[in-house]
Amino acid sequence: MHDHYYFSRDLKKFGDISKNAPELGKKYFAWYEAVMAEGALSEREKSLIALAVAHAVQCPYCIDAYTSASLEKGADLDQMTEAVHVAAAIRGGASLVHGVQMRNKADKLGM
Repeated sequence: MHDHYYFSRDLKKFGDISKNAPELGKKYFAWYEAVMAEGALSEREKSLIALAVAHAVQCPYCIDAYTSASLEKGADLDQMTEAVHVAAAIRGGASLVHGVQMRNKADKLGM
């Protein structure tokens, strides 16, 4: 039996999140479109950032969406892989830097 929590077909249902809160959904999607539009950063750069964040927050729907978006906006696999490594490095560093908290606590306890 193959069972898992995420189904790629569910990504197409993302708009359904507005069904019981249409005004909030409308505001979210308008804000999202404004954020992802060309600005000081290109749409390609924003897609690569989104791809990296998708990996950091471990969202399979976002990984699918921003892999497609990055390719559509002209990124290549080298750039996308590098973006994922940046996310992994930052996420790993964030875990390690909490070691300072552990060391501070150990020092406080006299260990």
